[in-house]
Amino acid sequence: MLIKERLEFHNKRKVLEFSPDATVSEAAKEMAQLNYGSGMVVGPDGKPVGIVTERDFLRRVLGEALDPATTKLADVMTKELKLAKGDDDLMAWLRMMSNERFRHLPVVDDDGRVIAMMSQGDFVAYTWPEVLKRMTETTRASLGDRYYPYLVVGGVMLYTVLLLFLFR
Repeated sequence: MLIKERLEFHNKRKVLEFSPDATVSEAAKEMAQLNYGSGMVVGPDGKPVGIVTERDFLRRVLGEALDPATTKLADVMTKELKLAKGDDDLMAWLRMMSNERFRHLPVVDDDGRVIAMMSQGDFVAYTWPEVLKRMTETTRASLGDRYYPYLVVGGVMLYTVLLLFLFR
């Protein structure tokens, strides 16, 4: 599945954009007011030059005892950007995000401007239904006509395990 095929891609709020000269305090206040976990730092041409996240503020500002009122985003932003395109494979990016431990993925248009910010949560919503679909297809292919009784038994077992896990 492509990133642009996800419902979440089309329903995203506008990406927060900041100047590299904005202060951490300014960005953090706006992010907090709007309940955003990240913001793009863009140059004069509107193209991304960095990203700032709550994690950056925690590690690079608070962890280093910097003053948020005077520290510029350019000093604490992540500069090594990973940028996706809408036509990119969603599962490939989910694997990369998981393996490389980052949670926000800017999606850019053909001109290199950010059009959406996908989060790991946006992708995880995809994985469970897809996993169940693939399991169903594989089971149906391997069991043929005996598929439905096994599906019922498997569903009951899964339900029992979930109940035991939730109410232990």
